[in-house]
Amino acid sequence: QVTLVESGGGLAQPGGSLRLSCTVSGNILSWYNLNWYRQVPEKQRELVATFTGTGTTNYADSVKDRFTISRDYGKNAVYLQMNNLKPDDTAVYYCNLHQPLIPRDYWGQGTRVTVSS
Repeated sequence: QVTLVESGGGLAQPGGSLRLSCTVSGNILSWYNLNWYRQVPEKQRELVATFTGTGTTNYADSVKDRFTISRDYGKNAVYLQMNNLKPDDTAVYYCNLHQPLIPRDYWGQGTRVTVSS
């Protein structure tokens, strides 16, 4: 059983910062990527950032140069540092573990981020 637990969401002003955390637990036997997605009502879930199994990172154009994804292997955690937040960043953010060789996905429960003055 693999579980992902997010934390760190909340309210921020435009231009402000938040740091999301996701702790991964369980027995993971296959190579995987860790992703952050976000979703607003009536829209599809959007891939925001990826930390691959080889240690490379990728970002959506809308967050490039503002968001940073990172990992702490010792704590089995992945983080999303969000700077210079904009109202359009308002969404529920989900941590995802994707095993491309199976394929299989695990999801966290989501954490809400609201950017408003």
